[in-house]
Amino acid sequence: MGHLIRLGIPMTIGIVAVMSAGVVDTYYVSRLGTVPLAAISFCVPVLFVLQSISIGLGAGASSVVSRAAGEGDHDRVSRLVTDAIALAVLVVAVVSVAGILLLDPLFALMRAPDELMPGIRAYMSIAFFGSAFIVGPMVAGNLLRALGDARLPGITMVMGAIINLILDPFLIFGIGPFPRMELAGAALATVLSNVSAVFIMGWIMVFREKLILLHIPPWAELRDSWGELLRVGLPATGTNMIIPITMSIINAVFVTFGAAAVAGIGVAGRIEYLFAIPLLALSASIGPVTGQNGGAGLTDRVRQAFHDAFKIVLIWTSVTGVLLFLLSGFVAQLFSSDPEVIAVTRLYLSVVPLTAAGYGFVIATAAGFNALGRPFTGLLLTFGRSLVLSAGGAYIGSQLFGIKGAIAAFVISNIVSGLAAWIWVNRASMQARQRPDQKGSAKA
Repeated sequence: MGHLIRLGIPMTIGIVAVMSAGVVDTYYVSRLGTVPLAAISFCVPVLFVLQSISIGLGAGASSVVSRAAGEGDHDRVSRLVTDAIALAVLVVAVVSVAGILLLDPLFALMRAPDELMPGIRAYMSIAFFGSAFIVGPMVAGNLLRALGDARLPGITMVMGAIINLILDPFLIFGIGPFPRMELAGAALATVLSNVSAVFIMGWIMVFREKLILLHIPPWAELRDSWGELLRVGLPATGTNMIIPITMSIINAVFVTFGAAAVAGIGVAGRIEYLFAIPLLALSASIGPVTGQNGGAGLTDRVRQAFHDAFKIVLIWTSVTGVLLFLLSGFVAQLFSSDPEVIAVTRLYLSVVPLTAAGYGFVIATAAGFNALGRPFTGLLLTFGRSLVLSAGGAYIGSQLFGIKGAIAAFVISNIVSGLAAWIWVNRASMQARQRPDQKGSAKA
């Protein structure tokens, strides 16, 4: 419990800062009108794709690095950190170019209305161009947390968020010498805020921690490192990719009720994620604990980490669920004066956060098993919760009961998936996955 809290507090502060910047982004964009607000709601799933790639690669790196640290293999830690960053740069470059070239077909596939496309193009063209600065800090932060340093990633996240908050009004509304860029300004503020984080973390990893090896390894060694990273990274990326795919399907469901419904569900989602920050921090902090203890063969401590994480989830979601239930109307009116937007936001915040413990169980379980080198647990749980229960349930519920039916599906998905995660943790083996060269050894 102590390790989870010490790792989780700096991460919570950092995510609070980043998510607050996202909420402020939403607030400023809402001042531009319902159409720009709906355009941002369509952009969010695609941004999550970029984040999912970085989270997946970071999860793969965190898994192998934390296990190597638990085994006391310091040379291997440096090799894996260097190779992970090289792989992240390569993957992000390919995805960014593809995103710019396929922007219009992508959003046509997502059923974005024509009236939203100018705002979507303005936002996403800058976001794709600056994606390296968005992804870089996330991968580097995962690597440092895998070694037990949650303070530096937290500090850099706070700094980036402060820069974002300062730049937002100037670039969105054109205050002073700045041009009025509207949605493009919101995207540019986010990219620029991450530039400082890239340079700070890069300097720390190269000069203070000496984790970056400057010589190019033989291809066979690089191939082995990338293979080990991707064995966890690809399933973890797939796990996180399920979330933006689900969001796109949900947007497609709600767009049938009009742009106001999309805007309302988008605002509610941002607010819910803001209150779920400690759960996200917990999912980031449990990996180093399960990974290092799993690498050291201490399976009892691994299982205890899951149980302690679940206790934290239950306490936090009980408090925040009731709070959002009581303040749902007030919060909804902060972000829009449109009665339809307010109604959808209020309905969602009144019921869904009360069941958020299930979401917390799923992401903690997924992150903990990723660090053990067993990523398909998270993939299965997330697939069931997001695509089957949330997206599929929202479609069926909307057909039968309208917006209320779609929102009810989110409640059901949290309850069912949370129970599945709890059962899995209590019955599954806590053994970490061994490297091929370890199998058959005395230690194994």
